[in-house]
Amino acid sequence: MTSIYIINPAGDFPTYFGGEVLGASAYPGGVMMADLASATVAAFAPSDYRIRLCDETMEPVDFNDDSDFILVTGKVSQRLRMTAIADEFRRRGKTVVIGGPYASLSPARLRDHCDTLVCGEIEEIAEGFFADLTGRRLKDAYFGDKPSLAHSPFPRWDLYNNDRAMLGAVQTSRGCPFECEFCDVIQYLGRKQRHKPIGNVIAEIDALWRFGYRTTFLADDNFTAYRAHCKELLAAIAEWRQGKPMEFVTQISIDATRDDELLDMCVAAGLTQVFVGIETPNIESLRETGKRQNLKISLVDEIQKLVDRGMSVMGGMIVGFDHDGPGVFAQQYDFAMATPIPIYSLGALMASEATPLFDRIQREGRLLTGGVETQAVPWSSNIQCTTMSMEELHNGMQNLCNALYAPAAFQERMLHLIDTFGRHRNGPAPRPMDPGALREVEKQAVQAAMTRITRYGTAEGRMWNKVWGAAVRKPETMTIVARILFQYAQARYMFDRGSYWEPKLSFPPVAPPAAAARTEAVVTA
Repeated sequence: MTSIYIINPAGDFPTYFGGEVLGASAYPGGVMMADLASATVAAFAPSDYRIRLCDETMEPVDFNDDSDFILVTGKVSQRLRMTAIADEFRRRGKTVVIGGPYASLSPARLRDHCDTLVCGEIEEIAEGFFADLTGRRLKDAYFGDKPSLAHSPFPRWDLYNNDRAMLGAVQTSRGCPFECEFCDVIQYLGRKQRHKPIGNVIAEIDALWRFGYRTTFLADDNFTAYRAHCKELLAAIAEWRQGKPMEFVTQISIDATRDDELLDMCVAAGLTQVFVGIETPNIESLRETGKRQNLKISLVDEIQKLVDRGMSVMGGMIVGFDHDGPGVFAQQYDFAMATPIPIYSLGALMASEATPLFDRIQREGRLLTGGVETQAVPWSSNIQCTTMSMEELHNGMQNLCNALYAPAAFQERMLHLIDTFGRHRNGPAPRPMDPGALREVEKQAVQAAMTRITRYGTAEGRMWNKVWGAAVRKPETMTIVARILFQYAQARYMFDRGSYWEPKLSFPPVAPPAAAARTEAVVTA
């Protein structure tokens, strides 16, 4: 019997959407989202294989595992850990295969750390790859193309530690039709979006329900890109949800707000939280990077439209475009504070390999080498700015992060979200959360967030009480608010680990909250 050990390494550093707060001191840890990649790869293996999965954020890698082959997947934010794990298993005489997004975009950087490299998508090469595993005749490399998602099997969630993941995951499409210069997704998934058959999507959602998940991430780069198909899928999800209240989270582009019917269908299908790439309110920077869908609209008004309908928003924000000067940090702060977006993933512009931006910056001789390679680290960049010094970029980013995540500023955006959430909903509000129905990992996440946030100080404790109190008075927001407070705790943990949090810094100045005695935070979940 052939045996494989599939590993999703821990990240090289905490990120905004990680789950380190759940296991910051010891295992067992937890993750915000279940790892779809490893569970999907496992589903391609022949039925007689012995398969073991490891999500390292939840449990340590077993370097004494006796499997025949070690399969490692990961993104650029896992690069160092991927190579360290691969190198250790090879030192122990194991055959190591590396695949995933980073292998697809930067194969040369991983070539010396594995016996076999898998680049691209697996569907059309899986049969030959696993036949070669069985016959112990692996090639040096396999190259997948852009297959139909009808050939993608149901992930092997039965092998995954579902009890330690807050959100399940279903991929309904791959690819994105837009041309943002900095984005690496379209470089390996393409600009022509491919859709999984709707019946398969519903079956996967139903399986996650049976495994206990009550919130699921629709793992699409742009869920609403093709509206006719999206509406058909939303109608099917809404029908499935009758009697099975599951919430969904996904990524959309801001142009979805032009279609009122689409927004109403999103809400009816249980879509309660969306990530939107805002990037910048600087119009010239949006033009520079090809973010055309964000032009000729009021970003603040369109974001508010989503919240008014009953969808909270997470925002992506980037600083360091060629048209960004030192004043961009104040501009970004003022913009953010005008919105009901509590969580912004702030980052300096990065030129990722295989992107048009990377090629342009390299041609211009402005590519900095030997440093960080991922935008997930907000205080680093591999681009030599033309409009400010690297010190100005670093200090500006640090001050902006500190200002936006200062308790008073975060509280203001949270209360704005809660107050306006669903006020223009076309339909009844969802039933309030039943705290008893929460999964154990979700209860632990709320408790971990509360403990960490309130220990930071009086201002944080007061912020928690005010925000949670507002959510209790508007029960349909409680699950969303709990998730956002966990993300706030994760962001602060990330800043602390990066020596990036300095409460005395603020930019622009943020008025400190009035002195008050600290009160005990209370949570009902």
